[in-house]
Amino acid sequence: MTSRRDWMKSMTLGMAGLLAGEREASAAPVNTARALADPRDPIIITRLEIIPVQSLRSIFVKMHTDAGIIGLGEGTVEGKIETVVAAIAQLEPYLKGKDARQPAHHWQAIYRHAFYRGDVILTSALSAVDIAMWDIKGKALGVPIYDLLGGPTRDRIKCYGQAESVEETKSHVLAEGYTSMKTSVSSSRGRLSRPSESPYYIDGFVEKVRAIRELIGPDFDLGIEMHGEHEPATAMEIIKALEPFRPWFYEEPIQFQNLPMMAEMAKKTTFPFATGERMVTKWQFRDLLTAGAAQLLQPDITHTGGITEMKAIAALAESFYASMLPHSKEGVIGFAASMHVAASIPNFLAHEVPSLQAVKGGPPNVQRSPMGKSYITKPFVMTAGAIVLKGNIDGPGLGVELDENLVDNERGIPEWEFPEMWDKFDGSVRDH
Repeated sequence: MTSRRDWMKSMTLGMAGLLAGEREASAAPVNTARALADPRDPIIITRLEIIPVQSLRSIFVKMHTDAGIIGLGEGTVEGKIETVVAAIAQLEPYLKGKDARQPAHHWQAIYRHAFYRGDVILTSALSAVDIAMWDIKGKALGVPIYDLLGGPTRDRIKCYGQAESVEETKSHVLAEGYTSMKTSVSSSRGRLSRPSESPYYIDGFVEKVRAIRELIGPDFDLGIEMHGEHEPATAMEIIKALEPFRPWFYEEPIQFQNLPMMAEMAKKTTFPFATGERMVTKWQFRDLLTAGAAQLLQPDITHTGGITEMKAIAALAESFYASMLPHSKEGVIGFAASMHVAASIPNFLAHEVPSLQAVKGGPPNVQRSPMGKSYITKPFVMTAGAIVLKGNIDGPGLGVELDENLVDNERGIPEWEFPEMWDKFDGSVRDH
């Protein structure tokens, strides 16, 4: 009887251990061939290394740990690099000594323990360290971040190009293999818009968009970037005038501070509004969705709070039947992080691609590309207007590593500043 009781006890313990192991494995996928740490071991953050990347108007972060695993992150407010660097540095005392495997927990602590919850400066700093923690977690387990977010829902990320003329459409969109694009309607006839506009002014936008649509044909997505630079009446005039060209979306038709007005405008056209690049956290996007102001959401992962918050925004959007059209104008680390979220959600539409707007100065022999040349060791490769997960971001964590010459490549590049916007007639300030 004693031996039978012992046998039953050992079997019970064995089954409990097996079930616990299965639960742990299902909660945290592990690739033992690539894993850099035991899934049960804490990975302690030891310090942050902050790297301004002026050519991308951005900031990269290297998060160091006692396990020797280094996580990469990115957070930025373009034109305010020094301010965000200081905000990231202020997070280091909290993070040092903490377990990097708990990004969601640390997100809550950093955001909620601040008496002033913060807007884009503080959430951009939070974005940088959140992305870095997810990168560490993926590297420790030997799996891509999208596996930690529930696994891929697609095998490639559709991207769109941008051009401001027929010539640029040929050289920057069609020649590079995109199947979708956007163009801006910021100024016409050599000036910015007024609160209400003349037919002559509006027709300048019509002529531009007509020429591009005739070049690309009807089976090509064409978004209209309005950049919040028009007041509501003029914005509505432009929207109605461009409807015959069947736009993919109207981006930032007006500034997002007036969501009720944007919602009223959205009801007057059958084409979707897209907005969100200046918005942060799920709470602002909740207000956007509740108002019915946009059907396409454009959060930027380097602004809105990182991977943790981007995933939450996508889930919120899904409940409103809204789709994700992520903004990504700055660096390739944020681009990689955003693609991992896009790969794991059901309501993804297409992704913006980083630009090289800020490149002035630096070593003359350094060649850069929006896909990561001179920033990461293995630049992304676009195939037929999309970035395939396999071979691009299927490595552990983010799946990218920084170019060892990055810091030297950035020497001598001044910080970028937003251009000032003035009315040509009376010198008054205009929106950007």
